[in-house]
Amino acid sequence: MKPGDKVICIDASIDAGKSEEIRKDFEIWITKDKEYTIREILDNNGIVPGVLLDEIHNFPKFFKLLGRMQEPAFATWRFRKLNYASKSEAEEHEAELVEVEKPAIEKVEKR
Repeated sequence: MKPGDKVICIDASIDAGKSEEIRKDFEIWITKDKEYTIREILDNNGIVPGVLLDEIHNFPKFFKLLGRMQEPAFATWRFRKLNYASKSEAEEHEAELVEVEKPAIEKVEKR
């Protein structure tokens, strides 16, 4: 993975024991099955590599373990890279998702 890559969130779960800590560090959390764009990759001093996303911006926090302020990053294992051959192919995929979702919304509205 590298900055600019499109990824999909495959795991947005939060371990019950870390829920309070996560809520303090992240104002905005990721959503499973949602597509994101990698903004930056942080090595976090070799502890756990993390990614920052174009679609989510959280306020920087002081991390004692890192000894510095930084925007909290999401673990790379929470994402899978999407492999689009080109930008137009990615746009076609997005258009297909809109088409698939439309009838489902119309069914709900008719009820």
